Amino acid sequence: MSDSIKYVLDESRIPRQWYNLAADLPEPLPPVLHPGTLQPIGPADLAPLFPMALILQEVTTEREVEIPGPVRDVYRQWRPTPLYRARRLERALQTPARIYYKYEGVSPAGSHKPNTAVAQAFYNKEAGVRRLATETGAGQWGSSLAFAGALFGLDVTVFMVKVSYDQKPYRRALMETYGARCIPSPSTETESGRRILAASPDSNGSLGIAISEAVEVAASRDDTKYSLGSVLNHVLLHQTVIGQEAIAQLEMAGDYPDIVVGCTGGGSNFAGIAFPFLGAQLRGGRAARFVAVEPAACPSLTRGRYAYDFGDTGHLTPLVKMHTLGSTFIPPGFHAGGLRYHGMAPLVSHAHQLGLIEARAYPQTACFEAGVFFARHEGIVPAPEANHAVKGAIDEAVRCREEGASRAILFNLCGHGHFDMQAYMDFTAGRITDQAYDEGELAMALAGLPQV
Repeated sequence: MSDSIKYVLDESRIPRQWYNLAADLPEPLPPVLHPGTLQPIGPADLAPLFPMALILQEVTTEREVEIPGPVRDVYRQWRPTPLYRARRLERALQTPARIYYKYEGVSPAGSHKPNTAVAQAFYNKEAGVRRLATETGAGQWGSSLAFAGALFGLDVTVFMVKVSYDQKPYRRALMETYGARCIPSPSTETESGRRILAASPDSNGSLGIAISEAVEVAASRDDTKYSLGSVLNHVLLHQTVIGQEAIAQLEMAGDYPDIVVGCTGGGSNFAGIAFPFLGAQLRGGRAARFVAVEPAACPSLTRGRYAYDFGDTGHLTPLVKMHTLGSTFIPPGFHAGGLRYHGMAPLVSHAHQLGLIEARAYPQTACFEAGVFFARHEGIVPAPEANHAVKGAIDEAVRCREEGASRAILFNLCGHGHFDMQAYMDFTAGRITDQAYDEGELAMALAGLPQV
């Protein structure tokens, strides 16, 4: 049987601070630039989109940021999340590796995303904001912000990437159950969406397009702010409760990871599990390998360029330095919708550029195979996004078997696949295929990067 290593669910066991990797990096992050002047932006430039508390978290280099009491009170509903020893999986793989997974699917929305959604809703409510606009790919983020908006009395509008809107109706239903409005993107409700539809009436959409629509709505209304589920520093900051809990739970088990694995689209769940361990290493603690796993059909870390780029397709955002496939890149409509983003979080990109983390890319059929194998031995059906981390962890365990090495592997099972069963039905029926991006389109997108 699998072992669950879990705290007693009381407030004293929930982290009191978020951890900020920026405090321990050997080189600081490149500045965020204004797209017009190419000069570093200041808090006033971000004020139309975010409340000041989140802007300050975005730029801080303090190692620890206090978690507000009302946020911790909501966290108590599902945090600390369980850490499992995957003994049945180990036996099935015949590996000497010790495999652990942190399971974030126990949150109300079924993923790690409420860790930041609750925080962002709280800070916006404190600032007197009435409405939030956001985007979502697979729907994990949209449903999480809808949940948080309901708790704090905020109206939430979600632009959902059209291919996922069609593929995942139950995610849409969950958002609406929480009281949010869910709109397929590109839509006719914004200038950004209408422009895309005029050029490509049958567009499947992308996270970059959906971000443009949400930013446009937020920037045009005084009572509305924008909320993002990944990529930005403050979002990654909020997710570090995952890794902090894992450190303490593994200490209870008398173990420490040699390898930490997470899937990456924008970078938030990978940062959540990896950054606290990486920070400890940078401060002189025990070393580990950190493996970021991304989809081969949208490989920003493994094929993207480390350069300044827009975070959205409509070029409404500031310029950030990140691994990017180009803001106009439209990935194929593969099922891991939460990983279909053209860029990687600046903090994750910077860590990769410094050689602190590794990256690899897998096609979706191999990831679904890994997810089904995991489900048949551990009982949990992972979200398609999480299957990338499962695949990465299994590959590391197989390597341990081949090398006869008894290493500890930790991965973040960032969400369950209960609302993604159509994808599993398609996989079982042989309808899931590996989708490749167009090399010519990638070259064009990269050629259009801003000249900085």
